[in-house]
Amino acid sequence: PRASGLGRHSAADTSGEELLLEGHSSSFVVGDTMAEVDGVGGSRLTWPDFVVITVYFLCVLIVGIWSSRKNKKDSISSYFLASRNLHWIPVGASLFASNIGSGHFIGLAGAGAASGLAAHGYEQAAIYGLLMLGWLFVPVYMSSGVYTMPEYLRLRFGGQRIRVYLSCLSLTLYIFTKIAADLYAGALFIQLALNKSSDEWLYISVFFLLGVAAVFTIVGGLTTVVYTDLVQMVLMVMGSLVLMVKSFHAVGGYYSLVERFPYAKASIRAMGVNNKSCGEVPPDYMSLLRTLDPSKSEYPWVGMTFGMASIQVWYWCTD
Repeated sequence: PRASGLGRHSAADTSGEELLLEGHSSSFVVGDTMAEVDGVGGSRLTWPDFVVITVYFLCVLIVGIWSSRKNKKDSISSYFLASRNLHWIPVGASLFASNIGSGHFIGLAGAGAASGLAAHGYEQAAIYGLLMLGWLFVPVYMSSGVYTMPEYLRLRFGGQRIRVYLSCLSLTLYIFTKIAADLYAGALFIQLALNKSSDEWLYISVFFLLGVAAVFTIVGGLTTVVYTDLVQMVLMVMGSLVLMVKSFHAVGGYYSLVERFPYAKASIRAMGVNNKSCGEVPPDYMSLLRTLDPSKSEYPWVGMTFGMASIQVWYWCTD
């Protein structure tokens, strides 16, 4: 693990006995040693936190039951396509909530903290992928009358083999890439929020997330998924705005963040103190388009421009 701070920080010798940062202290294990890290984790949930969490789950449950009763699941179209009568606002909210999740709040935020502004290139490229989806791909899908991408390929090229192949490939990719990463990130957040360090709680959190998602999806179909996603989207946007305001206030504003970010170096190196590149803030941390030299940049501009274009077409338009 790594610890970083925007303020004063100092590390002990290679034995890793002590690490001091401004704020509150908690512990990190580095190799066979224990280090005290200020301002990182360690807080326990209090009763107001549990009240908020309980109210949240009750609201989502009520919306899920209401939307499930609203939709008549008497046909394939009503179950998978919500009878094609959803308003564009919940559809757009569901598209947003289906893409943004724990992988972004934890993973993408961590990538930004480690590398700077270039991590934003993923979301910037999504703009063009969504425009292509709306103007080029969706009209074709709607005119063909299909429900899924494997069904469209069977209609376009004929035969069942390509349909079965894409279905199996998509399920495999979803399980080992998207679902696995999102479940782990969400379970890790629950584990840290409850201040539980055992692996058993990590698995409990994973099965809890799977159970909640399965109940809403299987029982209610697309209608329930869309309306519960609408609730999730509102909460995520509101929570993100509050977090952004509090974060900027904590570091002294945007310009203070830009000025002090180069000093937010990792005080504990995951691969030892001799690895100077691990945890170092890149000099072009405020640049979106970066050099092609792989030793100096994790986000070369050619890959983020042209390579990302093909990925966005697959992710947004055909996935």
